[in-house]
Amino acid sequence: MEEQTNIIGEWEKVYKALEKEVNNRLVMKWLKRSVPEKTESNRICLSFPSPCIEEMIKRNYARQIFDTWKRENPTVEAVDFKVIEHKNEALTKDSMPISVPLMEQPVVVDKIKRRGTSKVEIDITTDTEIIPCYLDETHTFERFVVGKSNVFAYEAARRVAEDEKDVFNPLYIHSPVGLGKTHLLHAIAWRAKELYPDKNVLYLSSEQFFQHFLKALRNQKTGSFHDLFRAVDILMIDDIQFICGKKATQEAFFHTFNQLIACGKKVVLSSDSHPMDLLEMQERLKTRIAQGLVVHIEPTTYELRLGILREKVQHLPVQISEDVLNFLAKNITGSIRELEGALKRLTAHAQIMGTAINPQTTKTVLKDMLQVYDRQFSVNEIQRVTADYYHIKLSDIQSARRDRKIARPRQMAMYLAKTATALSLPDIGRRFGRDHTTVMHAVKTIENLMSRDKQLCQDKENILMQLREGI
Repeated sequence: MEEQTNIIGEWEKVYKALEKEVNNRLVMKWLKRSVPEKTESNRICLSFPSPCIEEMIKRNYARQIFDTWKRENPTVEAVDFKVIEHKNEALTKDSMPISVPLMEQPVVVDKIKRRGTSKVEIDITTDTEIIPCYLDETHTFERFVVGKSNVFAYEAARRVAEDEKDVFNPLYIHSPVGLGKTHLLHAIAWRAKELYPDKNVLYLSSEQFFQHFLKALRNQKTGSFHDLFRAVDILMIDDIQFICGKKATQEAFFHTFNQLIACGKKVVLSSDSHPMDLLEMQERLKTRIAQGLVVHIEPTTYELRLGILREKVQHLPVQISEDVLNFLAKNITGSIRELEGALKRLTAHAQIMGTAINPQTTKTVLKDMLQVYDRQFSVNEIQRVTADYYHIKLSDIQSARRDRKIARPRQMAMYLAKTATALSLPDIGRRFGRDHTTVMHAVKTIENLMSRDKQLCQDKENILMQLREGI
């Protein structure tokens, strides 16, 4: 008892010393809530009420805390950290308020309703409307599987959620569909509300943003619309590409966006394309977005797909062997959503039919999905999708133009025609208006470039993904 009293006394002195060094009010608040105790061999252990708080303190302040404590008590050999659950204090996702800012009247949380097993819908009412905010409970940082293709986006998202400063503002995450953009945006919301419960965090799809703006126009309440969104501390808009072509919505978003950035509020956007590649988007808006941190999530690797599958099966009511997971990771190479769909189908089949999930039943149950990856594409499909991907005309692919802007996409289309169809080199050449030696040269050129050009490899995977999805 006396030893614990001494530890608490030491901690009070260490805390006062840290107050002078750590210029972060919230961090000091977390430290004040920690519980110190002495363990074996003159080691100190600080307990925190939340895993993410413990992780942040450990990652950013562990050395500083140890050095400060060492100055107070030279016999201390280490400071460790752990998580301890305090009843009635820990935030749960069921009770977490997802708030939107005030309009003319106070905002009141009416009720929390369950949607299935993982969706939480929290209705926020004002004097004029009900604003539903949806977050998926499974879309947290803890459930996000990190690999080489997405680690940069993951770390950037965590910084935005955890750091009080307006780092990486705006953060713009782009990738083809189904690679984790929405998961990261939801994770930012969950983490930010856990660390900063007083912050106004708002997640919307671009369609929801458009509908709110349209409603404000109809009701002649655009002033209230702007007040609502500009009062947000962290605004996240998913699939921002869908406001392309909507001039009035872009105008409203541009002014809201500028106001938030000017006030040091955070903005996080996701899209399927780089901001400068968004067609029918105002140039000033594209340029303004591109001034922030633009992060690309690359196509999944085999290792990442296998890791995702291993994480997912932990939460399934059936057993799936490692052989089946390896088979899925090797053969379903598109989006993460397709992997999830495959698992759901296998799970449903096992529960309904009462059969085990093995490689043979997997091939039978997923026969149509696997055929999509096995099918041969036509040269016309390859030319059309490649032209769309590089933002050139289909006629350019088939033309005699030799400038690099056209020549490189043409070579990529020839390479894909060789590797994704059963046609001979002369047959491919005829479809491009070239002879077989030109096709052979194009294939070798792309192969050589991909051995040292990461972006070109990525382009190839993106085009193949769009071909499989029938885009």
